[in-house]
Amino acid sequence: MTSSDIRRNLILLVLVMAALFLLQFVLPQYYVLTITRMMVLAVFAVGYNMLLGYVGLLSLGHAIFFAAGLYGAGLATYHLGISVPVAFLIGIAAALVLAFAIGWVALPTMRISFMIVTLMFSQVGFLATLYFAAYTGGQDGLSLPQAARQFSFFGVDLSLANDAVRFNIAYLLLLAALAISFAVLVSRRGRIFTAIRENEGRTEMLGFNTFAAKLEAFLYSGGIAGAAGAAYGLLFGYMGSTFASIQYSIEVLLFTLLGGAGTLLGPLIGVALMMALIDQLSELTSAYLLVIGVVLIALVLWFPKGILGSIRERWVKWLM
Repeated sequence: MTSSDIRRNLILLVLVMAALFLLQFVLPQYYVLTITRMMVLAVFAVGYNMLLGYVGLLSLGHAIFFAAGLYGAGLATYHLGISVPVAFLIGIAAALVLAFAIGWVALPTMRISFMIVTLMFSQVGFLATLYFAAYTGGQDGLSLPQAARQFSFFGVDLSLANDAVRFNIAYLLLLAALAISFAVLVSRRGRIFTAIRENEGRTEMLGFNTFAAKLEAFLYSGGIAGAAGAAYGLLFGYMGSTFASIQYSIEVLLFTLLGGAGTLLGPLIGVALMMALIDQLSELTSAYLLVIGVVLIALVLWFPKGILGSIRERWVKWLM
């Protein structure tokens, strides 16, 4: 990718994020809250895309990192009374520790075995949230008290019950996740990740430590997913075992594939489209999931590499 292509993608990223920031001033409160949730889930998808899109590793258990961040931050606040900023960092740390442990075990396996191993770890995490229901709330979950969602940041008192505060925190988190992805993608490490995706054996023959590179990507992916989970629990004041279930692992996979795996803004497009479809169709029919399934099949047929992936392949070659 040339320096001109990198500059074009940077300008596109700035324009998209600027437009997203301005939406909070023109949309009704309901849609501002919906977009806030979209942005947090988009962070989760950006983290997942780091692994699937850049390295070519399909994980079926990424919900465990989202849940690690969710429970790491939420339980630290709920049971220990730790402030929101510190609890958020605890959630990310929990996800990183899990990512290192799971990556160390799963990454040496072959690609199909990798999917199975990640799924098994995720199921263990899900069952753990049920087994320790006395602390996690199990299926019913736990709601954070109002007082636990208020904090002071550099002398400014903030409340996570405030829609504007939630929107802008989610926005900054998405901006940070995309900035990390962009920096990695244009760096030497990003080129190594792409080489592993295209031909791991040849990359190893050239003298690169592919295991170390994959573990690094796994840590990026797990850490960003954990940040999304921590933010979700703190911003919306709820944590439940559903977030650790395979449903969330499949959803983030769909978000990424729909928008375009291996594209910078693909995860954001995928989340926005899926959430908009669910939001609108659920008001029209109780069989909205069936309709969404038909729409997704049609999109896959017309855009086999996802929306942005297919646009890049057919028309806009410089898209990252």
